[in-house]
Amino acid sequence: MSNSKGVEIETVRPGFEAEALGFRPGDVIVSIGDNTVRDIIDVLYYGSEPTATAKIRRGKRVLNIELKGLTERDNIFTGQMTFRPFKVMTCKNNCLFCFVSQLPKGLRKSLYVKDEDYRLSFLYGSYITLTNLTEQDKKRIITQRLSPLYISVHATDQDKRIQMLGNPNAPPILDEIKYLARHRIRMHTQIVVCPGINDGSTLERTIKDLYRFYPYVMSIAVVPVGLTAHRRRKLKGFDKALAIDTLRIVEGLQRRFRKRHGEGIVYAADELYIKANRPFPDLSQYDELPQLENGVGMVPLFMHRAKELKIKRYLSGLPTSRVKRIVTFTGTSFYPFLKEYISRLQDYGINIEVHQVINNLLGESVTVAGLISGRDVIKTLTEQPIEDATLLIPEVCLKEGEGLFLDDVTVQDIEEILKVRAIVIPSTPKGLIEGVLQAYTPDQPAPTHPTNPPPPTQPTRHHPTRPTNTIHTRPTETAQNSDLGILKQFPLP
Repeated sequence: MSNSKGVEIETVRPGFEAEALGFRPGDVIVSIGDNTVRDIIDVLYYGSEPTATAKIRRGKRVLNIELKGLTERDNIFTGQMTFRPFKVMTCKNNCLFCFVSQLPKGLRKSLYVKDEDYRLSFLYGSYITLTNLTEQDKKRIITQRLSPLYISVHATDQDKRIQMLGNPNAPPILDEIKYLARHRIRMHTQIVVCPGINDGSTLERTIKDLYRFYPYVMSIAVVPVGLTAHRRRKLKGFDKALAIDTLRIVEGLQRRFRKRHGEGIVYAADELYIKANRPFPDLSQYDELPQLENGVGMVPLFMHRAKELKIKRYLSGLPTSRVKRIVTFTGTSFYPFLKEYISRLQDYGINIEVHQVINNLLGESVTVAGLISGRDVIKTLTEQPIEDATLLIPEVCLKEGEGLFLDDVTVQDIEEILKVRAIVIPSTPKGLIEGVLQAYTPDQPAPTHPTNPPPPTQPTRHHPTRPTNTIHTRPTETAQNSDLGILKQFPLP
């Protein structure tokens, strides 16, 4: 529960200061100091005061907990407690390319939630269109310094943006960005390119308009629209020629920005290079990878990490009899790159193979690993019998913490139907190696990897850390509910 009546504590980490002070699961934080708390952001913001008292409700009792003299103030509300999710603000747009509207029936209910919440944008990097902000919301963003925010722009031409959002009441985006920039709120932005609508000269104008607000507009991601087989609207997909032309626009402006400021500012999604059949830029051209979770620089980063990884050092302790069969899979767009890495492992005598899974659930044009269904995994691997093998499942395919594919197929279902031993692995080159090691030494405990994104940082001091996946890519999902924020497009390879 997170509303005007307070914020409910879900868990308290044993043995740490929060527990010693008296916080317990089920407590409701009603206020901190003289400030009523509405959600986790208020808890973090007001809890950072050097001296404060938290008023909590425990059943019918009201208690006061002094927060004075803490040695881990920055960590007490983030690393030592978790909170019940707040009620998420939902999207009132009717976007032409909305991914949620392109989903088939029969999936998890939470997949159909369309979030448009500036709090999720600040805490977890969910993209918002700024179409539902009230004056009170804006005041709070400025007062509590909720920065950076992640903003879906698509077009600065108002008529085209209204057409794309399907919302005639959408405020002019440049007015909203100007307001935030004037108050020194930093922004990461994205442009989802729909052929024939906001490509070409419209795209170029949009990038130039956003650049005017640099450095408060910190980055601009250009991503191609993603379309499923279940779409109801007539939209064109990207072809090679359009991908090449889009890269021409992005790279031309990027060179100009880099010469002037030392950083690119605008970046093209990996999928554009794949569709254009163009080599990726050097990893250094992505600067600090500000749009990584948007599928920008993800493949180059994976290949860089794979190249730097000392495979021989990790595999030197394996049993001399290397006969175990190991299988993994990915989506069709990332398959060539993962196959290249797998071939290096095979050179060391590892009996491992990778299969590309064609997306029958959403349509073959959907090529990302994060949107692979359990049924499609089963179908693909049934055609390539793998009984008694060890199956490495990239965690990017699963709902965080629950082991569920999009269609509610579980890891256990996969094991029972395919008659394999399944290991869920982190989506990194090193994670794949660790999965191999566990396959060869089954008596060893599995390496521990957090399945949830890191906790939000203090709003008054830091930017939130966004979770990253660097081998397979799933749509952005929030820690509030791992299905919220699933991209309304899916440009990620």
